[in-house]
Order: sequence, then C-alpha cells, then structure tokens
Amino acid sequence: MYGLGILSGLMVTMRNFLRPTTTVQYPEERVVQHPRFRGEEFVWYEERCTGCASCAKYCPLGIIRIVTEPGGTLMDEGQSYAIDTFDIDIARCMFCGLCVEACPYDALFMGSGFEEATYSRKDLVITVDRLRSAEKHPSTWFRPQLENKGYDPHKDPALPWDMAGREPWPYHLPQRPKRSDESPVISDSPLSALEGSDS
Repeated sequence: MYGLGILSGLMVTMRNFLRPTTTVQYPEERVVQHPRFRGEEFVWYEERCTGCASCAKYCPLGIIRIVTEPGGTLMDEGQSYAIDTFDIDIARCMFCGLCVEACPYDALFMGSGFEEATYSRKDLVITVDRLRSAEKHPSTWFRPQLENKGYDPHKDPALPWDMAGREPWPYHLPQRPKRSDESPVISDSPLSALEGSDS
C-alpha cells in the first residue's frame, strides 16, 4: 500500500513533467487579456457622473468616498452637484463590480489594467484627479454596448465619454440629462464605429 501510494504520486509528477511548458516570461511576454477583464485602475467619466453616490452605497466594503457640494448651476432643474472627492481604495477592493452595476448613468467602468503594485498602501487610493487625467480604456464587463460593437480596451484607442455608449435597457435614460443651455456634443473621434443612437 505504501509503495503504491508513492508510485501513484510519482506518476502524476511525471505526467506534468513531460507536458509542454506554459510559462510566460512576464513582463517581456504577456498573456492575452479578455476585453471583459475587470482591471484595477477604473474608468470614470465625470461628464456623466451626477454625484448620486450609488456606487459608494452599493460597495460591500465601503472603499469609495464621494464628497459633493452644491454646484450653483442648473438652479431651474434642481441644481447640480460639484464633485470635490471621488476616491477609490483599491487596497481593499475585491473587484466585484457592484459599483459599476449600480451606476445609473454608466459613468463608472471597470478598468483594463492590473499593474498597480506599490510600496505604500496610501498610494493604492485612486484620487479624483487621477481618475480625471487617466486615459479612458474601459473594460467591456457589464457594458454590452461596448462588447457588442467589438471594442477592445487593450488594442483600441482611448474612449471619450460621448462614445462609451449606454446599456440598451428601457429603464435607463439614454444619457445624463442635458442642461437647458447645453448644445449637443459632436465628436470627431476615430472610433466612429462606436457612435450610435445609444451614446
């Protein structure tokens, strides 16, 4: 019995020893990522965000901090909010995507990258300034309007807010309500294939 157990274990070892190697020499070589990959850096479109904090409310770990103040504009429509703070602590994030699902205006997307390693935990907080200045390469996770049009965040150029589309669900508004004095946005982006009525 004892000898047969060792032999059985060695057979498993030999089978795997003879298999072709699957080692990837990262970072020189990289595994192809799926467009629906839930990355770490997050993509936030301020133009769509109303400061409702739905993402923060639905986060099971409470890692999103949003601070708003009356913006002093759109008084006839109930006044808009100015977003002072929008911080995401990815040190505690489990990347479940509930914040993305909860956003009623598709202002928040999962990111497409994963290279966020740092020596300090405080550097793992994504601040509102970083969200504003970052290139927009949103993941297609929970965003069928991007997936159906073949958008690949790892190959295609950055996606501006007016071309990120909207989920074609009847209970979603097509976009953030426009101001009474706001003119329609006209984009000359090269991603014309992503333009459509759901933008």
